Amino acid sequence: MEPVASDANIPSERLPEIKTPEPSPNAFSWEKRVVNRKPRIILAASGSVAAIKFGVLADSLSDWAEVRAVATKPSLHFIDRKGLPTSVKLYTDEDEWSSWSRIGDNVLHIELRKWADAMLIAPLSANTLAKIAGGLCDNLLTCIVRAWDFSKPMFVAPAMNTFMWTSPFTLRHLTAIEDLGVTVIPPISKKLACGDTGNGAMAEPATIDSAMRLSVLSDPIIQSLPAPPRTI
Repeated sequence: MEPVASDANIPSERLPEIKTPEPSPNAFSWEKRVVNRKPRIILAASGSVAAIKFGVLADSLSDWAEVRAVATKPSLHFIDRKGLPTSVKLYTDEDEWSSWSRIGDNVLHIELRKWADAMLIAPLSANTLAKIAGGLCDNLLTCIVRAWDFSKPMFVAPAMNTFMWTSPFTLRHLTAIEDLGVTVIPPISKKLACGDTGNGAMAEPATIDSAMRLSVLSDPIIQSLPAPPRTI
């Protein structure tokens, strides 16, 4: 489980900032644009108590995008599956293995990678951050990341204890994923689930949703995407 607290050990100039482009004039008016479909987003959760907000995020994103959800096994301790919108299908590690039985069958993490226009990992735990920074891929979520086309947007919203957030490891790992073009939506300071008060709590769902909207809906490539055959 991973909430977070102070910026003491991470220089302020190295803290990640949300970088969002200026929205196009029609960024929030899909009905006014000639497009074939809504953007497609993979919303993924790793093992942090902040995953209790996963349903809220899924609901917000579903207002303007098609959403497929991915959850690691630890995150399922906090996710209320019944709280997810009915339009959002949830995939777990078990689906990765049960969907394949012989050569020629679709591989789930590859099919999700092909399907998606963008990916959001919220919450991103310290453990999953370290895995991604090191290129590890031992579950469905990290396999999607390892196969990801980084010309497509990827966003992460870290959530961990303050001492984890201020660890030198975290700075190294953030630098590694930022070098890949990943947008980091920084955590906030508040009282954490462990009882500590400090930086490391996941940004509020409304903040995450706004950052995604401004970036994804103003992307000219995503605005003009055709609708390929649905395979998942």
